[in-house]
Amino acid sequence: MTTLRERFGDELVLTENGKETETYRLLAELTLNGRRYAIVQTEAMRKEDDIDVMRIVDGPDGELQLETVEDDGEWEAVAEAYDDMQFGGDERP
Repeated sequence: MTTLRERFGDELVLTENGKETETYRLLAELTLNGRRYAIVQTEAMRKEDDIDVMRIVDGPDGELQLETVEDDGEWEAVAEAYDDMQFGGDERP
C-alpha cells in the first residue's frame, strides 16, 4: 500500500478543477477503524498550533485522494489518535 509521503513527499498541494487551492505539510498518516487518515497543516495553521484531519481514499483512477472529514466524532477520534502518537497517551507536555 502506497503512502501519501511515498507518493507526494512532505508537501501536499490540493487542487480543484486543475487549480491549486491549498498547500499542506503532511505531519502524519495513520489508520483507525480500517480507514486511512492524513494529519495536515498549512503555514497559517502551524502558527496557531492547529491541524486538520483528512481521510485518504483511493480514487476511481487508482490515485490517492483526500476527503474532508465532516463528522465531528470521527475527526476528534483521529486527532486524539494522532495526539497519542505524538505524546504517548495521557502524558502531555
